[in-house]
Amino acid sequence: MAECLLNRLGGGRFQAHSAGSHPKGAVHPTTLALLGSMGYDTTTLSSKSWDVFARPGAEPLDFVFTVCDAAAGESCPVWPGQPVTAHWGVLDPAAFVGPKEEELRYFRQVYLTLARRIQLFVEIPIQKLDRFSLTHAVEAIGKEPPSVEKNR
Repeated sequence: MAECLLNRLGGGRFQAHSAGSHPKGAVHPTTLALLGSMGYDTTTLSSKSWDVFARPGAEPLDFVFTVCDAAAGESCPVWPGQPVTAHWGVLDPAAFVGPKEEELRYFRQVYLTLARRIQLFVEIPIQKLDRFSLTHAVEAIGKEPPSVEKNR
């Protein structure tokens, strides 16, 4: 979701990628359905390990945002190029436990939390800030409470 959101809301200023510490091998079908219903092209989305972006020779990243609440407790790879990093935790929608009819609503809530945070990010005057101020600004975005309730 975050990849699609940043690519859209960033208006061509960013090239976003998604990856995880424990990829499942396929993008969750509810994610694909939700994004497809909102007009996103999902044909290029894939489930991949964040190791793809940390291995030798990988293109350096400018920013790395961990979004899954479980990732906050994990050791992240050493990212090439020393990107600005922050944790913007949201509950993992794929771990939702509850009736199937509530699943899409739950995914939509996670989407809205990410959309709000990414909109704040794209409004940061990146070119005008020093690294310390920029890091502080992106970390502050992640401290905003998520708009979703805990899994049942």
